[in-house]
This record gives sequence, structure tokens and C-alpha cells, in this order.
Amino acid sequence: MTDQNERHRLRMERKKAIIDAKIAAADKNIGVIIVNTGNGKGKSSSAFGMAVRALGHGVQVGVVQFIKGAMATGEELFLRRFPEQVRFHAMGEGYTWVTQDRERDIARAQLAWEQAKLFLSNPAVGLVVLDELNIALKYRYLDVHQVIADLLDRPAMQHVVVTGRAAPPELIEVADTVTEMNVVKHAFAAGIAAQAGTEW
Repeated sequence: MTDQNERHRLRMERKKAIIDAKIAAADKNIGVIIVNTGNGKGKSSSAFGMAVRALGHGVQVGVVQFIKGAMATGEELFLRRFPEQVRFHAMGEGYTWVTQDRERDIARAQLAWEQAKLFLSNPAVGLVVLDELNIALKYRYLDVHQVIADLLDRPAMQHVVVTGRAAPPELIEVADTVTEMNVVKHAFAAGIAAQAGTEW
């Protein structure tokens, strides 16, 4: 056991030296673009976890939900309890297969982007959550090049989190951090209904 403990200590010592060197080399402090994409669960959950983290540090948060908005989600109900720190705009009218009206969906997405641009031009807003923006881009409700231009023109220290399946390659290219959520197993496939607190 003593040999195993010593090997572990030496391995962790080497690991610490590598990580310390990487931390020392990461000397830029700038706002980042984070993209959560993929077919797995957790994209929005992660973004709203970051919103809660930001609130803990006293950061002002702006939220724009694309597509969503037909029903109140748990994250909306919770974050609206902090009106001094969070401005929350659920601007969609529901899943695209429910609305079935492309022109109306485009109009809603464009209104949502106008709200997003207000946040993206305000240096007092430290974190902007653009929930399901990737879906609006996938269906070409918005022009990806204009969206990217607006994202890149934001205040230097502002962070942005974009969620939704099928993030376009152009957005992935300009993002600083991209995470792809993959499905390993999902309760819905076993006939378990979506439930408040876990799915919305």
C-alpha cells in the first residue's frame, strides 16, 4: 500500500506541475463565447447553471430564449426571482413542429435577436444566455453571419452562452469553448414522460 501511495503522490506531483504551467500561460482575461450543442440532454441546463454561477459573483445576466416561450420553464420561474440581476426574455412560441408557421417563427426569432443585440451592446451585462439560438440558425430564421458579427462586436469582457442542437460550423469556428452533448441513454426512449424539474 505504501508503494501505491507513493506512486500516486509522484503522479499527482507531475500532474500539478503540468497544470500549473498551463494556468500560468493562460494570462488573457476576455469575454468568451461558449457553445453547447449536440443531441444529448443538458445544453440549456449547463447554460443556466452558468447563469446561477454568474449571479453568485454579482454579475448581471441577460437571457433570451429562442423557440421556447409557450410555457414557463423552471429556469425562467427561478431566475425571475432576481429582477435586479437578471433580465429574462422568453420570445419563442414553442417547438417548431408545434407552431408549423415558418414566417411567424422567423418574425419571433428576429424580435428575439433585437433583444439579444440590446444585451450584446450593454457592457453592464456580464453574461448573455442565448438559449436555443442554434435552432433559429439551423432553420435560417436568422443570418448566421450577422449573428456572428454582432457576437464579435460585443463588449470585451462580456461572456455569451449559446445553446441548441446543430450549431453551425461558422459559430463553432468563432467560439472559444464548444461542448457537444451526446446521448448515451434517455428516459423518454423508455416511455418515461418529460417532467417538471428535470426536462423543463
